[in-house]
Amino acid sequence: MRPGKFVAIAGNIGVGKTHLTTLLANHLGWRAYYEPVIDNPYLDDFYEDMERWSFHLQVFFLSKRFEIHREMVSSDEPCIQDRTIYEDKEIFACTLHRQGFMSDRDYRNYTALFDAMTSFLRTPDLVVYLRADVDTLKERIRCRGRECERDISSDYLHALNNAYEDWCRRAEQMTKVLTLETDALDLVQDDAAIGEVLGQVVGRLGAEAEAERPLEVGLELASI
Repeated sequence: MRPGKFVAIAGNIGVGKTHLTTLLANHLGWRAYYEPVIDNPYLDDFYEDMERWSFHLQVFFLSKRFEIHREMVSSDEPCIQDRTIYEDKEIFACTLHRQGFMSDRDYRNYTALFDAMTSFLRTPDLVVYLRADVDTLKERIRCRGRECERDISSDYLHALNNAYEDWCRRAEQMTKVLTLETDALDLVQDDAAIGEVLGQVVGRLGAEAEAERPLEVGLELASI
């Protein structure tokens, strides 16, 4: 059986991945897979002491996202994922190591585990990269009000942005990448902006996405 389309929503902390994932899932009638943040037992500790908990946090994310990815690729159902397993290594583990929050030993062990787990996984048919500057990210992080994210530094967000830019350039060699500038983009209240973005994504996916789309699907948000 031919697998359904697989779209990945990528981008920095607070950029709006979850919201766009929900919009697209409702618009296309596809299944959404969300990032395992709420039930993460290491996240609060990590933001209190990044050096001590970086390896634990990244291994937790890797194991959970591997389970999600395996479920996605074993189904013929088209789907949208809020942050990919590839970002765990290419963005977060890499940045933590470069900034001295993850030791050389832990980074080697993590990357070896990552490579072994992901060597046979399917890549997305399309990566939608949401780009925003640090000031925009900090304001969106403030607005969503997660206590553990309150003191995320601008330097850390800037380093993550740089890692995303590098990764997306390389990802273009493996799959389609659609980059959306989101600093001035309101995907909550601006219906015209919502429609334009959804149209861009469907356009990059091609005719098969239109064929898989139900006839009547609204843009309203699902409760998550």
